[in-house]
Amino acid sequence: MKKFIPIVLAVMVSLIITLITSEANQNQNPQQISNQAELDGAVFKQEVVNVFNQPQMITKIYEGSRLLGVLTDEQIVDSVLVQTYNDQYVEDFPGSKIGLGEDVYLSVELSYFEYNNVDDLIVEYLQTNDLFSVEVYKIEFSNGAVIYVKDLAEFETAKELYLLNFISKSAYDDIKNKREIPKLTTYGSIDTGINVLESTSITKGLASRNKILKNQNEIIYFLSYGYDTEIKTYTVAPFDTVEGVGYKTGLSAQQLITINNQKLKTTDQVLEPGLQLNVTYFNSPISVVVTRDRLTKEIVYPSNTKYVADPSIREGISRVITREVDGSKNVLYKETYVNGVLIKGEVISESITKQPIQEVVAFGTKVIPGIGSGKFRWPINNPSVSCGWFCYSGHRAIDIQNRYDRYGSIYAADRGVVTKRAYSSIGGYYLIIDHNNGYRTYYGHMASPGYFPEGVAVEKGEAIGRIGMTGRTTGPHTHFQVWQNGTLINPCRVLGC
Repeated sequence: MKKFIPIVLAVMVSLIITLITSEANQNQNPQQISNQAELDGAVFKQEVVNVFNQPQMITKIYEGSRLLGVLTDEQIVDSVLVQTYNDQYVEDFPGSKIGLGEDVYLSVELSYFEYNNVDDLIVEYLQTNDLFSVEVYKIEFSNGAVIYVKDLAEFETAKELYLLNFISKSAYDDIKNKREIPKLTTYGSIDTGINVLESTSITKGLASRNKILKNQNEIIYFLSYGYDTEIKTYTVAPFDTVEGVGYKTGLSAQQLITINNQKLKTTDQVLEPGLQLNVTYFNSPISVVVTRDRLTKEIVYPSNTKYVADPSIREGISRVITREVDGSKNVLYKETYVNGVLIKGEVISESITKQPIQEVVAFGTKVIPGIGSGKFRWPINNPSVSCGWFCYSGHRAIDIQNRYDRYGSIYAADRGVVTKRAYSSIGGYYLIIDHNNGYRTYYGHMASPGYFPEGVAVEKGEAIGRIGMTGRTTGPHTHFQVWQNGTLINPCRVLGC
């Protein structure tokens, strides 16, 4: 029906113009009128074969704003639609209807001219350029995205397969069938909800064949990458790991698994050199929100060391009365993911499972500043190791992210003295602490220069800067190194990764 609105409007405008100009046209001679007719500028040039004394109805056919020509017999359009459907569309779209292309329309106008017949040329042009549309299902998303599909059942199946990129099949079935989600009793995570933010409306609509998603794979591809997303691939090299490939391409290991779920199953999977992996993260026109409960064991750090003066101990000498012992707690988080990316995490509950023990040190007059205890804490709260020791060649450190506070504080892993506060093109803003007991630690990619200048003693657990992404990095984290007696060692040896 919408295709004929321009026709009605064109007729009304033509009538008005005709009434205004008819008297003027009566004073024109045939040669003047013929000259005017040549101004049409159609794709197919047509000669004037007759000039009427009174304006007659003619049918013009347009492609967009471009005039193709004047139809001598408009019924030929119906004939070519029937023929084209039977020849080219009936097998792929049985029981459907076809019409002219989305930009092709007829316009009925008043004219003094009769043109020579080019109907066959116009029909050939329509067929050669496939300027037809077929009636299928039009699916409109509330964010403006539109797709056309021939089979609603295939769309629903494809949509479900796409959602399974972000949630396990068993959890999806439980949620879909409104079964009670079991409570977490062991460490790990469980999916508790899934939702697509965008609503959809489904109607029938005419669409060009090249705009119709004809099968599940085409629908899944659109839901994954939308319009015109460039697909990037990575060829696995010898000794590559899932974690290392993710680090090189700016993805997390879990993101890499999600978009290569037919090839990758776990982060520990051995990769065959030459394997092609998709490293293009979802650029979806829809937003899939998954909520997940995660129960984890976290460290409870004791209060800072308590120093007790002991006049029986020589000045400068100290003795540990009570050694520091980390505690632990169980924390239940409610995590929210959008298209597989962790957006936020909030604490639902927590309970202490082991009380921490504060270190008590006796000293002659005061603690000798700048000497470490030899027991390290994590330099970031809510730690998540995004790239481990040698996760790629030459990476002699661990990269640590704060799972819930991407740009949170960085803390001194032990007492010591700041010996370097500087900037490099690779490490960005960084800080080095000498713990004066054989250990040195390095904290890289700070958001800004460290809080303390060189020569200042810092306490264990004291904030020394903020997480950033200065230097060469793909995301906010701290590059953490540990030297022992001048030799770089795996930080996990002192952190207990």
